[in-house]
Amino acid sequence: MVDSNYKLLLKIFKLTSASLCLVLLLVFLANYWVLSSAQSKIFNDIEHVSYSDVALVLGTSRSVNGIVENPFFTNRISAAADLFFQGKIKHILVSGDNSSLNYNEPRDMRKALVKRGVPDSCITMDFAGLRTFDSIVRSNKIFQQNRITIVSQQFHNYRALFIARHFGIDAIAYNADYPEKANSKLIFREFFARSKAILDLYFLNTKPKFMGEEILIRV
Repeated sequence: MVDSNYKLLLKIFKLTSASLCLVLLLVFLANYWVLSSAQSKIFNDIEHVSYSDVALVLGTSRSVNGIVENPFFTNRISAAADLFFQGKIKHILVSGDNSSLNYNEPRDMRKALVKRGVPDSCITMDFAGLRTFDSIVRSNKIFQQNRITIVSQQFHNYRALFIARHFGIDAIAYNADYPEKANSKLIFREFFARSKAILDLYFLNTKPKFMGEEILIRV
């Protein structure tokens, strides 16, 4: 009886280990696919960024805990403003979550850009960018942009470019600075988010949560 239970447990362990190894392999391959497909479209040096009418700034919270400034937010705003004042773009589409009256990423991004001198008339807000997938798709389907410069941190831009490429959007990405003291959990989470993006695009036929009428951005 003991020997029988031992064999059963050993069989379960082997099956679990094999399944885990397979999942990790698939996640690794998914990451390789995402990173390799976007490598030539991502830039750190603003001098190498080609012109686009519109930059899409991907949303994140303005503060970490309602008090402390979120450096990911601040650095994305700085990168978008630099693109604007360097003449690399003419208009900025800020896309993010607007899930409650007290939480509004697009509004916060617009305020921060205006504070840096970007004219309000050169900023459009997308209040339904609930996730990266939604922001990318809506930039094309709702805001009618076929070419965009995506602004976020490098680890995030790879996935955004991968999604854009799938939908036939001519996109490049400009990397905002990555904060020195950032939480490493974001990188770990992104590792699996890239795999989820492939599932969304090729297996689940995922759609943005909200669509709506087309909005023309005038530049």
